Amino acid sequence: MRVDLLAGTVYATAAMTIRPPTILVFDSGLGGLTVFAEVFRARPDARYVYAADDAGFPYGRLSEAALVARVLVVMERLIAQHAPDLVVIACNTASTLVLEPLRKRFDIPFVGTVPAIKPAAEQSRSKRVTVLATPGTVARDYTRGLIETYAAGCRVTLVGSQRLAGLAEAQLAGSPPADADLLAELEPCFIVDDGGRTDVVILGCTHYPLLLERLRPLAPWPVIWLDPAPAIARRVVQLLGEPLRSVRAHEREATAVFTDGSGLTPRLREALAIRSLLRIGIEALPLATPKV
Repeated sequence: MRVDLLAGTVYATAAMTIRPPTILVFDSGLGGLTVFAEVFRARPDARYVYAADDAGFPYGRLSEAALVARVLVVMERLIAQHAPDLVVIACNTASTLVLEPLRKRFDIPFVGTVPAIKPAAEQSRSKRVTVLATPGTVARDYTRGLIETYAAGCRVTLVGSQRLAGLAEAQLAGSPPADADLLAELEPCFIVDDGGRTDVVILGCTHYPLLLERLRPLAPWPVIWLDPAPAIARRVVQLLGEPLRSVRAHEREATAVFTDGSGLTPRLREALAIRSLLRIGIEALPLATPKV
């Protein structure tokens, strides 16, 4: 099995240009904002499009074949409209399935997001690690292959949360979930056995760091929380190069695109503006993938 931690290692460093690159950051919803923020800091000179396929959210409700078909359809439209130089798939559920089909269809680099199994195994002292992710991500052979390859010496607990991504979206939109609801999703992550207890929790969905400041005080003991976003930003810089010194950093405005947009409340628009996403558009793409 080919294991590719950052899902972009098939590409050589892109040739430097005299213009800033256009980077498309894609997710099913708003979790990819955690990745967008890190990439934005790493390449402040770039032009950015943040695309949320909210018409398809959450992707976990789709079959694997339907998910692949959906992302290919949406990406076809986004690439035609925005001509990115690089695409970040800021969604674990999608990344575990669609990267190879995307690479076959399009001739630009794709950087994916997968659970940070290798650094978790390296940083864990108790060798008890939890992957907190969506049910789809924890069920994927890709995730299990990463565990077999990089964490064979660890006891890895897989926790598939049905609700946490939605709770993160609610938090961002100005409707913070109750502590009890968060705790119910968090409790299965913390395991004690004869040899020790969990000391690393992998945030295996890009939505979850949106809740991290809420999750930390609810944890029964301190752990390392692993967010993949910084590593993804480093990979983007490897592929596109360092920020262009000859080009002024952009006005720190970026475009957000939604495939539905019905959830764009004033509070959510404010949260996007804080993240420099001041231009908001709708590329209407209703979920019409065939039942597979």
